[in-house]
Amino acid sequence: MKTMWMKRGFGVSGLLGALLVVAGCSMAPTYETPAVSMPTAFKEAALASHEAGTWKPAQPSEAVARGEWWKAFGDATLDRLETEALAANQSLKAAAARVKEARGVQQQARAGLFPKIDAGFGPTREKASPASQGLPADGNVAPQTLWRAQATVAYEVDLFGRVSDSIAAARADADQSEALFRSVQLALQADVAQNYFNLRELDAEQDLFTRTVTLRAEALKLVQRRFEEGDIGELDVARAKAELATAQSDALAVARLRAASEHSLAILLGKTPAEFDMPARPLVPVGVQIPAGLPSALLERRPDIAAAERAMAAANARIGVAKSAFFPSLSLTGAGGFEAGSLGDLFKWSSRTFLLGPLAGTMLSLPIFDGGARSGNLARARAQYEEDVANYRQQVLVAFQEVEDNLSNLRLLSDQTRAQGDAVKASNRAAQLSRTQYQEGSISYLEVIDAERSVLQSQRSAVQLAGAQAVSTVNLIRALGGGWGDAGGPATSPQQSAPQSLTPATVAAR
Repeated sequence: MKTMWMKRGFGVSGLLGALLVVAGCSMAPTYETPAVSMPTAFKEAALASHEAGTWKPAQPSEAVARGEWWKAFGDATLDRLETEALAANQSLKAAAARVKEARGVQQQARAGLFPKIDAGFGPTREKASPASQGLPADGNVAPQTLWRAQATVAYEVDLFGRVSDSIAAARADADQSEALFRSVQLALQADVAQNYFNLRELDAEQDLFTRTVTLRAEALKLVQRRFEEGDIGELDVARAKAELATAQSDALAVARLRAASEHSLAILLGKTPAEFDMPARPLVPVGVQIPAGLPSALLERRPDIAAAERAMAAANARIGVAKSAFFPSLSLTGAGGFEAGSLGDLFKWSSRTFLLGPLAGTMLSLPIFDGGARSGNLARARAQYEEDVANYRQQVLVAFQEVEDNLSNLRLLSDQTRAQGDAVKASNRAAQLSRTQYQEGSISYLEVIDAERSVLQSQRSAVQLAGAQAVSTVNLIRALGGGWGDAGGPATSPQQSAPQSLTPATVAAR
């Protein structure tokens, strides 16, 4: 009998020893970032180099903080607006709160590596069975009140990596949340810059219409005087009045658009529209030229791609968690303290007690049948990983498209701006000649009106092209991940008001 118990004891201890050996072994597949199809260079960058020479990035300015790419535009007002937005934008604050939430989940998962210790105190009223006291079946056992003061310890051995894989998944989720924070931050910075340049474009249009209204009013006075002198008919006066009223209406339409743009900018800054007012200042054409760099750099610099990659890592770790459910789990529990029939005897040395092993259930649990629940959970985890892989590859493709789109926009906008400049010069000359010929009586006033309309349209198109060029420059910087140059700096913290992940360059020269 003794030999048999020794063999059984050896078998139990051997089993526990074997289980402890596999403790912490992860069941998750080995994680590797999926391969993506990547060009060696951007197509539009090659076209720009062929048509306009090779881009030569200027050296980064030491006075510019890392990641403050908007300072490349050299606009103090824009610098101030970016700082205010980073400090007060509510969407950014919500993203920072989500980072804290993810870190809390990570801390909660990491707690599984340590035992849980609790303490309790209080009485219980109980009646033991006669059999448990070694009495006959009809034995009378009186109920009794027991006072207990004890501490309990519970610890789950990390068999087959369930706990460690859960921690890895929570860590990847936290990293993803931080990358999404940087993505929201970059989107906010770009939105502020785009709204700012859009506002300045509308200021330029408003200035153009103000000058146009002045010119139309002077033209009306001239026509009115000639009508009073009998040189022309009333038709020319009516046409001049219509042109003046049309210019005034167009000026009011631009003012309406500017008010809405100013309100949008106020919201980005975390202010109500009533608290924000931006003095008018016409747009100065942006001359910043951004080198695209290598396509592979996007995988390192774009926070949305980093977030997609971290989502894959978390899904991969959760496959390990789902697999570990098919294997035994080992929980070690214990309790120790004092137990007595009266409160006065509770803390006497003779009242000490302890318990090793679970009070209910078993120490070692082996799953046998659950109707396919674990298999379904594993299939779901694998499908989630496949979905995240597809999302990651799609995000990379979208990033390449955004860079190519904005490179082509800037290349074609540059050519279009030069052509539009020629159109402005030609229309101005045509309007000047038409006014001279009208005063000489060789053409009708209708031809003067057509010429002046062409001037206004060409000038307005030039202003809109300048605004589109500024916005496309911002979009390119955003598509490149928020800056250019060395991308190996420290990551942005949600507690910081300014990013520090990328180094901006000053204006690039051809």
